[in-house]
Amino acid sequence: MYRTSFYGGIVLCFLICVLAAPASAGEPTVQIKSTIDKVIDILNDPEFKAPEKAKERRRLMRGVADERFDWQEMARRSLARHWKDRTDKEKDEFVPLFADLLERTYMNRVENYSGEKVTYTGERIEGKYALVSLSVFTSKDVEIPIEYRLQKKSDEWLIYDVSIEGVSLVNNYRTQFNSIILNSSYEGLVAKLKDKVAKN
Repeated sequence: MYRTSFYGGIVLCFLICVLAAPASAGEPTVQIKSTIDKVIDILNDPEFKAPEKAKERRRLMRGVADERFDWQEMARRSLARHWKDRTDKEKDEFVPLFADLLERTYMNRVENYSGEKVTYTGERIEGKYALVSLSVFTSKDVEIPIEYRLQKKSDEWLIYDVSIEGVSLVNNYRTQFNSIILNSSYEGLVAKLKDKVAKN
């Protein structure tokens, strides 16, 4: 339903995207790298390697992700025109549900991090928006281009979309969410997301 096989490596790529970033990288990349370092430290910490520590490890990793991903902005862009029709109560329910969906879908991929080769390819800043580009090389030396779109809020650069091989995560969800709402209802979409989260 959600092209999990295609997007399965997005958060993994997020984890490793700046490991090879040059010292001259700008503020958006520097802030992302700070977040990445925290996640890598959790993954490499022997205290959280045991299976019985998985829940605690994921809780810590989710906390780090919460610092860098703008879940509300991603949820708003994914619902697009349907966002304005939502009540404050519906928005308060949808945003954490959307974040839980991404966490449940991609966490296993994140935990499979094994030092894939990465080449940092660029950074562009236009006012309060930024684009960080890189290429990830798989074990078979296949290049996968990744782009992170960020928006500056106060002193923080927060991720609001990720594109892999030119396909936007937000656009992908927007298309699917819109189809479900038009063919069913907003309530139907929420029910599907809750079911998806529960199964993961």
